[in-house]
Amino acid sequence: MPLVYLDNHSATKLDMRVLEAMLPYFTEFYGNPLSFHPLGQKSEQARETARQEVANLLSVQPDEVYFTSCGSEANNWAIKGIAWAYQHKGRHIVTSKIEHVSVLNTVKYLEQQGFEVTYLDVDQYGLVDPDDLEKALKDTTILISIQHANPEIGTIQPIPELVKVAKSHGILFHTDAVASCGIIPVDANKLGVDLLSLSASTMYGPKGIGALFVKKGIKITPLIHGGIQEHNKRAGTENIPGIVGFGKACALAKAEMSMRHNTLCRLRNKLIAEIPQIIEYVYLNGHPANRLPNNINFSFEFVEGESITLLLAEKGIYVSSGSTCSSRALKMSHVLEALRIDPAVAQGTITMTLGIDLTDSDIAYVLEKLPPIIYHLRELSPLYDHFKKTGQRKIAGPRLRHE
Repeated sequence: MPLVYLDNHSATKLDMRVLEAMLPYFTEFYGNPLSFHPLGQKSEQARETARQEVANLLSVQPDEVYFTSCGSEANNWAIKGIAWAYQHKGRHIVTSKIEHVSVLNTVKYLEQQGFEVTYLDVDQYGLVDPDDLEKALKDTTILISIQHANPEIGTIQPIPELVKVAKSHGILFHTDAVASCGIIPVDANKLGVDLLSLSASTMYGPKGIGALFVKKGIKITPLIHGGIQEHNKRAGTENIPGIVGFGKACALAKAEMSMRHNTLCRLRNKLIAEIPQIIEYVYLNGHPANRLPNNINFSFEFVEGESITLLLAEKGIYVSSGSTCSSRALKMSHVLEALRIDPAVAQGTITMTLGIDLTDSDIAYVLEKLPPIIYHLRELSPLYDHFKKTGQRKIAGPRLRHE
């Protein structure tokens, strides 16, 4: 039985070239980069080489890149660090309703500390309207945090347009680019953002390492206090093997971006085109064109996403029934809720995130095994039985299709 891994936003397989770059820093070059002896200096050189590689991927300066333990820490630091550093100017923050939980839970925490947060609506494709952002701003607004791309539905936000609104009012802008960095070109200067979060785990690098871009001149309060690491901004002994792997993953992503993009788009488009041809009552979520090249999010009516996920896994096909950090909550995704998709339809949603080692035969295998699973589950569904008998759906939502 083949193994077809379609859960690459949750975690990507470590590229063997990344592993090879990391291995010496576990057992051979294991010194602390703050030490003055040769082993320490070797680690320091490796760290700064990796910092340059991350900076190259973002088209920024290396001293604007700070390593973190993951994307969630980077999001926490960006939002809390700016809120604390600029609270004398105001205590209002703007974000969207479809952000990653590491953003949403961070701003909820700040609300408990007396900050005010505005949560912007999105349209049926998951896009934030720049006019809505303009209307939400106040004299006390100090930060806007809008993700670059949504990992669940794949929609890419019009960040330069949103940043233009922010800059016209002198407000700082952070974007969570964990889902997009290494997958599509992400130039922080062209986007115009002041802060940007990214992670190695979504670009075939190691888990447990991320980074935060902070534009030169921006004040940010440290989240972790202690030593002088990361230019006195983030204390703690650095994860040198992880940092080296992160740098290598960024270098590979930059060199192979076009090739990876073309392959992913071709395979993604094949699944998006053919699944609705062989399965009835299936609806694509997210923007039909302006989406990540590796993302597919379908809602299958009359069935449950968890059941689809489990039965596909029995066939060696691994997908997600929701965003990784909340999929075990067994409730409707906050992203699909923000898109105003009827809960009866949303419960049958799965996300497929494609990887760079996926083949045409893998796609053919998915197209072979998915339809019988959907048909089997529908035969067990009282909702589908009611629909077959009456031609009526027991739902109240305003729309099923994304026209």
